[in-house]
Amino acid sequence: MTSTTSSIPSRSYWHVVARQLRQEPVAMASAVVLLLIICAAVFAPWLAPADPFKASMLKRLLPIGSPGYWLGTDELGRDMVTRLMYGGRLSLLMGVVPVFAAFFMGTSIGLFAGYVGGRVNMVIMRVLDVFYAFPSVLLAVAISGALGPGMSNSLIALTLVFVPQVVRVAESVTTQVRKLDYIEAARMSGASSFSIIRVHVLGNVLGPVFVYATGLLSVSMILASGLSFLGLGVKPPEPEWGLMLNTLRSAIYNNPWIAALPGAFIFMTSIAFNLLADGVRSAMDIRR
Repeated sequence: MTSTTSSIPSRSYWHVVARQLRQEPVAMASAVVLLLIICAAVFAPWLAPADPFKASMLKRLLPIGSPGYWLGTDELGRDMVTRLMYGGRLSLLMGVVPVFAAFFMGTSIGLFAGYVGGRVNMVIMRVLDVFYAFPSVLLAVAISGALGPGMSNSLIALTLVFVPQVVRVAESVTTQVRKLDYIEAARMSGASSFSIIRVHVLGNVLGPVFVYATGLLSVSMILASGLSFLGLGVKPPEPEWGLMLNTLRSAIYNNPWIAALPGAFIFMTSIAFNLLADGVRSAMDIRR
């Protein structure tokens, strides 16, 4: 009986969130755009019209709308539609994975620091504050440069950039929640710290941290593409939007529209992530 009644508010809350999100036309349009980009990237082996690595110097830098090449070809004569579809796989992977990794790591550290409090909290937060002395871009470049070029090192660098930000949000919310009366009542009743965190604290912390993490997706996309553009991310000849921007720099005077295509996809995807995050944030505010 207790489990049934306790599950009703949870279902009602998420039902309200889903209903309010459906009433956000900008957020829904962004979700559709992201869904199309994700589907094109995931099903690229079946949807792409050509081999992403097949080059032809006779067909290099064909303009948009050329017969058989809807979006033209790159500096080595490779089909741009195919390269953009395959490039979305690595770009989305490098944009989403660090945020999810930072979400789990940062939430765990923030919960621990916020619930324990005292000197432990102060030490953890002061150590993480060191990361705030540097802009995110410079910190990502510095860490990735120290680890060396490569996709795995870029993922580690981006994760380390986002973890302190998530920790700060999780710690702040946990510090507020642990002072509430029902937490004190659970503690006085003999419940263990792990049980209190899992049952009473975690549910209140996950919502704000998740909303904040969704807002980091657009930043992660831009930073990941920037690392690849600087040669610190994905290595050639793998297709990735940031790397494609770098390799097409020499074509900007001959065929600027081709050179701008990867940047347009980075911009469109990051904006869609940002608008969807705003919609989720607004939908989860059920007090409006």
